[in-house]
Amino acid sequence: MAITRLTTAQVYRDCDTGELEFETTAELAEPEEIIGQPRAVEAVRFGIGIRGKGYNLFAHGDAGSGKLTLVQRYAEQQAAAEAVPPDWCYINNFRQGHKPHRLSLPAGRGVELQRDMEQLIEDLHGAIPAVFDSSEYRTRAQAIEEEINEQQTGALKKIHDNAEAKNITLMQTPTGFTLAPVRDGEVLGYEDFQRLPEKERKRIEADTEELQQQLTRALHEAPRLQKEGRDRIGRLNREMAGSTVSHQVGNLLHKYADQPAVVVFLNEVQEDVITNFRHFLHEDGHKPGALFGIGGGQSDGMSWENRYRVNILVSHAGASGAPVIYADYPSYNNLVGRVEHQAQLGALVTDFTMIRAGELHRANGGYLILDALKVLMQPFAWEGLKRSLQAGEIRIESPAQLTSLISTVSVEPQAIPLDVKVILLGERHLYYLLSLVDPEFGELFKVAADFDDRMDRDSGTQQQYARLIAGMVRQDGLRHFDRPAVARIVEHSSRRLGDSDKLATHMRSLADLLRESDYFASQRGVPVVGRQDVQQAIDAQIHRADRIRERVQEEIRRGTLMIATRGSDVGRVNGLSVTDLGNFMFGRPVRITSRVRVGDSQVVDIEREVELGGPIHSKGVFILSAFIGARYLLDQPLALSASLVFEQSYGEIEGDSASSAELYALLSALSGLPVRQSLAVTGSVNQHGEIQPIGGVNEKIEGFFDTCSQAGLSGDQGVVIPASNIGHLMLREDVRRAVEAGTFSVYAIEHVDDGIELLTGVEAGERDEDGLFPEGSVNRLVEDTLAHYADSMRAFVGRMKDAGAQEPPPA
Repeated sequence: MAITRLTTAQVYRDCDTGELEFETTAELAEPEEIIGQPRAVEAVRFGIGIRGKGYNLFAHGDAGSGKLTLVQRYAEQQAAAEAVPPDWCYINNFRQGHKPHRLSLPAGRGVELQRDMEQLIEDLHGAIPAVFDSSEYRTRAQAIEEEINEQQTGALKKIHDNAEAKNITLMQTPTGFTLAPVRDGEVLGYEDFQRLPEKERKRIEADTEELQQQLTRALHEAPRLQKEGRDRIGRLNREMAGSTVSHQVGNLLHKYADQPAVVVFLNEVQEDVITNFRHFLHEDGHKPGALFGIGGGQSDGMSWENRYRVNILVSHAGASGAPVIYADYPSYNNLVGRVEHQAQLGALVTDFTMIRAGELHRANGGYLILDALKVLMQPFAWEGLKRSLQAGEIRIESPAQLTSLISTVSVEPQAIPLDVKVILLGERHLYYLLSLVDPEFGELFKVAADFDDRMDRDSGTQQQYARLIAGMVRQDGLRHFDRPAVARIVEHSSRRLGDSDKLATHMRSLADLLRESDYFASQRGVPVVGRQDVQQAIDAQIHRADRIRERVQEEIRRGTLMIATRGSDVGRVNGLSVTDLGNFMFGRPVRITSRVRVGDSQVVDIEREVELGGPIHSKGVFILSAFIGARYLLDQPLALSASLVFEQSYGEIEGDSASSAELYALLSALSGLPVRQSLAVTGSVNQHGEIQPIGGVNEKIEGFFDTCSQAGLSGDQGVVIPASNIGHLMLREDVRRAVEAGTFSVYAIEHVDDGIELLTGVEAGERDEDGLFPEGSVNRLVEDTLAHYADSMRAFVGRMKDAGAQEPPPA
């Protein structure tokens, strides 16, 4: 039998301060690399360094494991050696105002162009009104007007002179021009005209008709002359405006000659300003610089000033290297950008100056770090991110447009080319879930960085851990830690993992412990954090979270929860369970009982029957049933009906760590041997009776220790655990002291026979060459009971058959 009573050294692995080569962490340099994550570091380096479509990175691991810190560090190192990406702007599309053009400029020149265009608008406000108020313009315009007027009046004067020579006058009336005969300076009336000789009347009528035709031709010529005058004034206006605008824009054309897209934009601005120069003229009652212009100064909802502005979407002025952006609120609009609207007269209006950048724009040409869960929780954000990465461009569209929920007039910005490395951070289940359900995920995120939650513990890694602590202390401005304090942190790190050969790499919990230890050192007024400060911080963390544990132990002490720690009982075993509250886990004993009788070869798991047992727990019960059937009474069917239950359990039970305890209860009930109540048992069992390791072993041992301690330690109390769990032991100090004093024991076993012998004090027994267990052994008693059940079942079946034969046959 392999029953081992563990020593103090086996239930706790001390950190030897002699292996720590420093007095305080002030002597230590920070580690050059992230410790404990060689696989993740290699993957992150590869994922950040490789170029190619779809080689984005998903860093997965437990929350608080330092994923963000690591990927930021390597992304910033890589980005520092890369080129600064260009500025991106939006400018007006003078042909289709609702489809603004994108504009790319070298870093910093976007802001420069924006300032230049603002200055151009201001200069045009002064220059254009000035040129049209100049004496040159007034003189030339007046000359054109006088010339046109002279042509119009000259034609009428010629008709007037011809009429006078023929004793006919040209008169202007409210209804137009008319011709009438004259005698002695007086206009002849109708009767006077009729008294004239017929020959003279005919002459006057002929002359009047000729003059009327001349007048008609002159009047028909007037609109042409007016149009000619307007055209000449228009050409003058364009000439005057053009000379002014070309002078103002010419300086910018020369300045941005190396930017063809800017040159095209400036030429379009020049032509548009010349065409719409009137909008720069000061209206009466308007101050210089007011939103000028005929018709209120707007066209299609856009201010005439805005037509020539530059909307800087993202600028990298003063930057060095590529951008590294962490987006803490990755909503759809915050990722791909948005178009804002402004209420005017009850309507929503917008233009290209209201286009706003998203995180993809800001990270374009660099690296964008996102929390995967936050992206998935935001409506449309995940699809928007994938669409941008697949298309290689950022297209700003509102969710309402995507879903066709509303139809409003808005702008449609030209898409911006996208070149970004996206790094997602998330827990493992998210990565595996996305890999399973999203077929596009694998195409877009081809590199996975798996962050481990533990690292090996040896003298070298303990020294590295101390250097990690030194770096975190400096980063947060804390007091330095002495050697015993660091040793206690190392021990607690192994305890958190439940593995004495490993150290936890969970950075958040380590940083919290350092800060809290520093706080207690400050309360003592000492310059260096000591072991007692670390211990006080650990105790305080536990105390803040262990209210429920205290209540459970109180109910056990009061007898409400019935747990025996002394004596012996048949079919009753103290099992151990663990309650996980998220940031705190504790163990508690639970009574497991079994009842047996003659039956039809079934072991009833009452927890499963009432749907309180989970599938893994039910699996454990089936396994122990298989063990019983394969070990005893091999040549006969089992005539057994047994029940197993967790007493006073009112919630769901999951896991197979109590399957060995259930088996011991069943064996005790079958053999009639009482089980020591001073021992509690944990461990799962396989079909061969081997005891398998379980989780939460430290908490389980401590839970039973607390129960025994408050009832009074008798010296024969203890816990039975799988031998394969010895390496996981990192027990509390009070438990270690009890183990050292011999008042509490921890036993390690490898097989069911070891456990039942320890619990009953009776040899388990092995089959001899005749296939029989030793007389009086546990296994012999169990098999005898099962044989008796089988005989009873055969006798019962025989009686039933005999009774059935005497009955009359059915009609």
